[in-house]
Amino acid sequence: MLTFPLSDGAELRPLEPWKAEEFLAHMDRARDDVDPWIPFASRSTDLDSARATLQRYADLQAAGTGRIVGIWLDGTLVGGTMLFGVDAEAGNGEIGVWLEPAAQGRGLITRACRAMLDWAFRERGLSRVQWVTRPDNVRSLAVAARLGMTREGVLRESFPYRGKRYDSEFWSMLAHEWPPA
Repeated sequence: MLTFPLSDGAELRPLEPWKAEEFLAHMDRARDDVDPWIPFASRSTDLDSARATLQRYADLQAAGTGRIVGIWLDGTLVGGTMLFGVDAEAGNGEIGVWLEPAAQGRGLITRACRAMLDWAFRERGLSRVQWVTRPDNVRSLAVAARLGMTREGVLRESFPYRGKRYDSEFWSMLAHEWPPA
C-alpha cells in the first residue's frame, strides 16, 4: 500500500516523518475538530512535535506493530487512517481515522478504512481489527456500521479527556467476515 487511489482526486499515501511540515499544517486546520477523538492532534502543535508523532508511527511500522497513511485530496493532506496496537502473535490490531472538516461527507474515511482493513487482513494476516470510539462520535459510529463491523459493547468511563471521563464503544471486524457481503 504505497499509494492507493480512493476516488477522483483522492488517494492514500504513506505519512512519514519527512512530511511533518505538511502534517502540521493539516493538524492546524483540523485540530479543533479532531482533538476530542485522536490524541495526537493536541500533541502535534509545532514542527518538532509533529515530526515526533510521525516518527512514533514510523517506529511502529518498522517493528511491525502499526502503520499510518494520509488521505490527500487534490494534492492536500486532509486526513488519514492508522493501524496500531498490532499484536502479531494474537492477530489483533486497532484502526483509527481522522479527517478535517473541509473533506467530510465524501466517503473518504470509509474508503480509506476499507483499504486499511484489506491490508490488515490480507497482507498483515490479522484475525481481528477493533474500532474504538466515544458513543457521542456519531460520524465514527456511522463509519463502523458502513464497514460492516459488529458492535461489541461499551466500556464505561474508560477514556479520559480534558478532566472528564467518557465511555468507549467497541466494534470489530474479523478476518473471516472480510470483506462484508
